[in-house]
Amino acid sequence: MTAPELGFALGLYGRLAGADRDTGFVWSPYSVASALGLAAAGARDATRAEILAALGDVDRPAEPGALAAALADGARLEPGEEGVLAGARIAVANTLWADRALPVAEEYSAEVRDWPGGAARTVDFAGDPDGARQAVNADVERTTNGLIRGLLPAGEVDRYTRAVLVNALWLRAAWIQPFPAVATRPMPFHAPGGDVEVPMMRVERRMRYAQRHGWRLVTVPAGGGVVADVLLPDAELAVAEPLLDAATLADLVGAGSPVTVALQLPRFRVEAQAALAEPLAGLGVRRLFTDQCDLSGVTGGAEPLKVSAAAHKAVLTVDESGLEGAAATALMMVRTTAMVPERRVQMRVDRPFLLLVRHQPSGALYFLARVTSP
Repeated sequence: MTAPELGFALGLYGRLAGADRDTGFVWSPYSVASALGLAAAGARDATRAEILAALGDVDRPAEPGALAAALADGARLEPGEEGVLAGARIAVANTLWADRALPVAEEYSAEVRDWPGGAARTVDFAGDPDGARQAVNADVERTTNGLIRGLLPAGEVDRYTRAVLVNALWLRAAWIQPFPAVATRPMPFHAPGGDVEVPMMRVERRMRYAQRHGWRLVTVPAGGGVVADVLLPDAELAVAEPLLDAATLADLVGAGSPVTVALQLPRFRVEAQAALAEPLAGLGVRRLFTDQCDLSGVTGGAEPLKVSAAAHKAVLTVDESGLEGAAATALMMVRTTAMVPERRVQMRVDRPFLLLVRHQPSGALYFLARVTSP
């Protein structure tokens, strides 16, 4: 995990989660980056540059090949003993859902199929938009083991929809050493609205720990190379969170060293959904949602497209045995208003002419004049 990747995650998180830092929120940087990566693969010129700049950092835009390779690596968990995944499973789907009349370039379809869980499918957005919407939702539900339902709500897809790019992610990872269930007991949790009683898990063992920059971090290892970093600020979270930047977080994550930690961590489930267009615009991804969008790589230039809406859903559960999370991201594409070069004409009225004076709404003709000698 590098600082640029953390920069994208923190930058978009700050815009997605909003100013109310007393409310729980969850999203998947992996899922959103995958959907944007699929869009970048079909984007050209300034549209592509904006996406890659957002996925990288200020001085170094993301490199498409490296981005695709990193996302592919993230879809492969590390093997456990004797080649068996140690209590970890992952499912990833990257799908282009295109209207059956959309002329998708074969080169783009092939690139989509090369992504983890990649597939290019056709549906009838024009003739049966709700049936197409339900097909997308059903596929997301299957991939996410039923955790993400109704990604696209009724009305999100209509007969003008030409294509939808979808990433779906599901991850289940067991702790290398589970929290003893017998040790879990009700304890107070100091929530912003006042103390609440929660089931608090407890364990004492050697784990990676760091304390710096006003934060404490404990890394809890799970199967398949998955870890969970628990970040606890010294100050109130509402005060500390806005000050956390990518460089600080990267240093904090890299500073952990093994010590014996008596960890108390609540069981929890958090879920959220968000529209991505405005938050992404805040990161500089603007053309993708306008008529200046260039997604000509998707259709080989046969039909101009833009993203009309972007939706995201995520859920994460942590308990004594491990963690389970799912997320999905969808980019809806419609036809842009074709940019036709303005035609310039000249008209010199230097000979007799007629002039009409009329009422446009009713068609009433007020005057008709012939002008032969002004």
